[in-house]
Amino acid sequence: MHADTTESARGTNGWRRFWERGGWWRALLLVVAYYALYQLGSFAFLPLVTSTDDPAALTWFGTALPIALGGVLLVLFAWSVGWLRELFGPQPIRGRGWMWIAVAVVLLFNVLRFATIDYGATGAGVVVAWVVAGLFIGFAEEVLTRGFVVNLMRKGGYREIAVALVSALLFALLHSGNLLSGQSPLATGFQLVYTFAFGILMYLSLRVTGNLIWPILLHATTDPSIFLQSAYPADGALTAIAAQGNIAVVIAGIVLLFFIRGKVEPTASVAEPGIDTKVA
Repeated sequence: MHADTTESARGTNGWRRFWERGGWWRALLLVVAYYALYQLGSFAFLPLVTSTDDPAALTWFGTALPIALGGVLLVLFAWSVGWLRELFGPQPIRGRGWMWIAVAVVLLFNVLRFATIDYGATGAGVVVAWVVAGLFIGFAEEVLTRGFVVNLMRKGGYREIAVALVSALLFALLHSGNLLSGQSPLATGFQLVYTFAFGILMYLSLRVTGNLIWPILLHATTDPSIFLQSAYPADGALTAIAAQGNIAVVIAGIVLLFFIRGKVEPTASVAEPGIDTKVA
């Protein structure tokens, strides 16, 4: 490594070295900071939300644009710590064949839900708004929890069972804020169980596909399919089957959790004295 590159890395070593040490509490700190900034950013769109009753516009202003802003913040953070290649590069640990069950369960019910939406009643504007919102949601939430949290846990030297548990737990806790929007405690409680199990399946999807882009895309098709099929269900027996997707996710996530094994050995911290490291 050239001397000027080393000095450049050391010029930002306080910030980067802090995050390179990893650990569960740094993961928690990052998630809390992101949630707070996301909520603050959402207030910027509040005047637009309250000025319309159009379902498509409400989706754009109330869901898509705030979460897109959150995604931008995450990319900027990844750039600041030099993790863009780490997050979106190949996974440092291989998956196992049984982990494809996680992909199959999520994909199957997403397809079933999309196939049982009354598109005539929904309208093209609402469908497009939710598809785009789903992409933003999948990107932001997966980069945060299966990207940053997983990376921080591995840098902290934890086994993969702990990596999966903490990433899924923090993902679930992100949704506890729905209580503040008036959602009932019972509905929120089930949502926390569902999102925890879904987080386990997304972790397994990350492992078995080997790249963060695939859980992003799986997640991106989940939220739109759930909302649109719940709000605009088509008539037919297939609709009732598709509606069982949340239960299937909970069962699969909890059962498969017990089979997670492995550990990624943490690498040396960036720019520590006497250690030659490659800056991303």
